[in-house]
Amino acid sequence: MRNDPVLGIWLMVATTFVFALQDGLSQHLASTYNVLMVVMIRYWFFAAFVIAISARKAGGLRAAAQTSQPLVQGFRGLLLAAEICVMVLAFTYLGLVESHAVFVCYPLLIAALSGPILGEQVGWRRWTAIGVGFIGVLIIIRPGAGVFSPYALIPLLSASMFALYGLLTRFVARRDSAATSFFWTGTVGAVFMTAIGIWFWEPMTPMDWVWMGCLCVTGAGGHYLLIKCYEVAEASTVQPFAYLQMPFASAFGMVFFGETLRTNVAIGAALIIGAGLFTLWRERQKRRAG
Repeated sequence: MRNDPVLGIWLMVATTFVFALQDGLSQHLASTYNVLMVVMIRYWFFAAFVIAISARKAGGLRAAAQTSQPLVQGFRGLLLAAEICVMVLAFTYLGLVESHAVFVCYPLLIAALSGPILGEQVGWRRWTAIGVGFIGVLIIIRPGAGVFSPYALIPLLSASMFALYGLLTRFVARRDSAATSFFWTGTVGAVFMTAIGIWFWEPMTPMDWVWMGCLCVTGAGGHYLLIKCYEVAEASTVQPFAYLQMPFASAFGMVFFGETLRTNVAIGAALIIGAGLFTLWRERQKRRAG
């Protein structure tokens, strides 16, 4: 594998920008049309992209689909599709700024659950960082305050689902290739979303079909950039830059949707990101020591 950390970092920056743009397009469309229909159409394009990528690899579609753990792979695909629906729903209620401020805690959830689910050892330093991160979440959602909105729990649910998806991805990676996991993610998600989303079909205006096309292209483009990113650099090198999706998405929310960044959200997000970066650093140190 080629090792070019600088190129990998720039590819991750581009990836987070494209995914943030995707989130802005999702919010725009989901504010007018049913969330399930929007995600379903997005998955159709994503599945076509996954199948095209898989067909070009050695062994073709048969090799990509081959797995000894179909139930776990299938559940991963369902879980990610459901998580995307929940997160897009959060955009419609809370906007991009606050949704991403809470969602950014998912790496901490992965760290907290990696012990009981994967049997990984989590030391006291990382537990402390996880605790600090969740203080940040509480600062953002402010439970017990007069302005607390139960809608703030929607991105927290999305983060929990995505963390479980991430852990299951680690689990299946012990026996399956990344190409196999990618294939199951796209195809199972498309089948699942079609089964439930087709019942909520509604006609779209020609301009909104243009926006939908942009959403589909950014989804596939973001995944393509992410694949290239991991091809040229180690995950531990580029992963910290994945946090850039939050400021990018927040900027789109403020510029295009008139959202504001409240002080408690900024403070809470800073604590979460700081704690997340520390857990990534500790994980890297442990790998070096091992």
